[in-house]
Formats: sequence, structure tokens, C-alpha cells
Amino acid sequence: MKVAVLDIKGKETGRKVDLSDTVFAIEPNNHAIYLDVKQYLAHQRQGTHKAKERGEIAGSTRKIKKQKGTGTARAGSIKSPIFRGGGRIFGPRPKDYTQKLNKNLKRLARKSALSLKTKENSVMVVEDFDFDTPKTKDFVQILKSLGLENKKSLIVLGDSNNGVYLSSRNLERSEVVTNTELSTYKILNANNIVLLEGSLEGIETNLNK
Repeated sequence: MKVAVLDIKGKETGRKVDLSDTVFAIEPNNHAIYLDVKQYLAHQRQGTHKAKERGEIAGSTRKIKKQKGTGTARAGSIKSPIFRGGGRIFGPRPKDYTQKLNKNLKRLARKSALSLKTKENSVMVVEDFDFDTPKTKDFVQILKSLGLENKKSLIVLGDSNNGVYLSSRNLERSEVVTNTELSTYKILNANNIVLLEGSLEGIETNLNK
């Protein structure tokens, strides 16, 4: 699949790159996408929620009143869940929410997501760029030129680039990742995917293993 390469002003450079059909033009597997996104969201949960139960509350263990003759229900401990300050019944406990998926399924999910975005004409290839000093204003100007100013965008770099990353960090609707950080969730969460030329080889190598 041939795609025109744009410059940072949004104009065609006259060059074209060949996007691999095995990555950008497969039949999407919706179930693989579902499983990968489900795993990603599950891994965002810390699982540190905890409430003290009856056995963990500090308090006296003496019987607080006699068994009979009070006219009220019997009660044996101040730590009972029915009293203020008592333990919580079936409260939340720390839990590990991590899920395991095999690598082939995760690759299939990412290829399916990229193929969906390509089919929607939401993927563009832009020549590599850099900033001498990080500057959000310059990054916003590039987004304007590409028609992405008010859209959720995902910019994929070939290698880590501190200048580009720092320039985009304050922008809520734009995210910069390297080709190794690409995930199914991030692909689907963006309206447009901007692939820098230097990222293509890494993406195709990683997803065609």
C-alpha cells in the first residue's frame, strides 16, 4: 500500500512509502482487540483498595453487655460491623488485576487496530522532525498544519526524542510514543495516527515477528 509522505507543513513531499499489507491491511480481529484493550485497562488499576475487617480493628474484646435482660439484641464485641467504628463486612481487599495474553494475540490486536485506522483514512506518514529546544508552540503549529489541532492524535516516533516529547507533554489531546510503546488502546483512543518515517521499519519489524 503506497502512502504519500507529508512534511511538517502538511504538504506532500513528492515521495511515497510502502505500508506493509500484513500490518496495515489485514482483516481486523475484533475479539483480539477486545482482549488486548481489556488487559490494558485492567493494568491501569492499582488494586491497593483495602478496608479493615472485624479481626483488624483495634478495640477491647470484652463482652460489652450481658447476654439477657437488656431488651435489645445480644452483642459480644465492640468491633462488630453493626457498631460505629467496627469492622467492615466483606470489605475490599488488595487484588492483582494483571491479565496474561500471549504475544501473538497482542500483535494481532495491534495490527487489527492499525488496519481499522488505515481503512478509516486516519493514518498519515510525516517526515521525521525535531526541535532544537522543546517548545509547545512549535508543536501546536505542526498539528495545525496537519489539521489535527482539535483532534485526539497519536504521534509515533522511531526512537525516543526528548525535544518532541517535552514539546507535546502539556497537550491533553496529543500523545507522543515510540514504535515500541504502541498499544491497541492508544491506537483506538486517537482520532488520527501520525507515523513518522523513522517509525515504520520498527513497527513492521515488531508486528511481523
